[in-house]
Amino acid sequence: LRLEVDVEEPETVYAFFVLPPLLPQTYSLAFSGTFGQLFGYDKTFDRITPKTERPLQIIDRVRYNTTTSDDPIIQDLASKGTAKAYATDTILSWLMCCTRSVYPWDVIITHEGGKVFFDKRDGGPFDFITVNENAADPPMETDKEKDSINSPGSLSLEATFIDQHFSFQAVDEKTSFKFQRPNPFTSPEDREPLASCGYRYRVFDLGIDDEDDFKIAVRTQVEAFLPPATAKGPPQLVNLRTLNEFDSKAPGSGGAPEWRSKLDTQRGAVVATEMKNNGFKLSKYAVQSVLAGVDVVKIGYVSRVNPRENSRHATLTTATMRPSDFIAQLTVSLSNGWGIVRMITDKILKMPEGKYLLIKDPNKSIIRLYSIPVTAFMGEEEADIPEEDEAAE
Repeated sequence: LRLEVDVEEPETVYAFFVLPPLLPQTYSLAFSGTFGQLFGYDKTFDRITPKTERPLQIIDRVRYNTTTSDDPIIQDLASKGTAKAYATDTILSWLMCCTRSVYPWDVIITHEGGKVFFDKRDGGPFDFITVNENAADPPMETDKEKDSINSPGSLSLEATFIDQHFSFQAVDEKTSFKFQRPNPFTSPEDREPLASCGYRYRVFDLGIDDEDDFKIAVRTQVEAFLPPATAKGPPQLVNLRTLNEFDSKAPGSGGAPEWRSKLDTQRGAVVATEMKNNGFKLSKYAVQSVLAGVDVVKIGYVSRVNPRENSRHATLTTATMRPSDFIAQLTVSLSNGWGIVRMITDKILKMPEGKYLLIKDPNKSIIRLYSIPVTAFMGEEEADIPEEDEAAE
């Protein structure tokens, strides 16, 4: 790998805390299709309390997490020249909220035919959920604690497992709602049961004026639905998300209160602590809900049954949020987020066609852009991300 952008130049060092809003907060929106099938949200989850906690069930369901360039609908949209940039809601929300990220991450960016595609690496950061990333004293991984259930890696796997199975469990499969077309990632021959999941392909026009033609096509995801708010209205769309407690007394817990004793009596304190310790994760949840255009976000509070054992969990309660309130509570600036995406895309469009790797520096609040071979990350063995001293040579 070679360094494509001289990161020592001030104009190419993206210090997150000085990124200005580059776009107005308004944008126009068009639909390019809806796919998949949703199950109804199980309203009994709204009545769960710490005293009536519900065990988290392991349910065998399939949900696809295909990267942007491999998405057949995105490929079709690109062939029609629908937009200049293409991404999934997961990748886009990560970029829009990157000012709050602490851990390193990377995005594969392909510039081809005047279009830009944002992709994830299989098994990379975008496939997992972090825990207490923003805490003043986050979970640490040392040689001694490497295999601990409370190491960052173990906690991330646990949180991802919890989030997946909560969304599988918190629906009633007796009620369903089909979108316009079937799931684009499966075929009639597939026999594995699909999870409740709908994909809404949305095109955002971020042009500043009539002469500024800049659209981005995004695959967004919805996990459930609720009955219509009015008699003749459409079903209400729902995102299902989770926060999880591991051990309030363990290092890296971020000073979190013990949920079973505090969620009923001091929920505000629990929420405030989660916003402080998991600001990046919650901001991504909020932005994803706006991108998908859902009506409601349901957040499950899931805790270990035994703090010293990470294989059994229970849902203690759920919270209901409107996306607009969610965004406001977290003080997320959509304007700034769109500005970051636009700035990165414009820079890529000015560079030679090819494949690039955008990397969040693990030690500094800057991102670096590297040129990589077109075949990188396409085989079974992925190329290593360069160390800083190697990349700068």
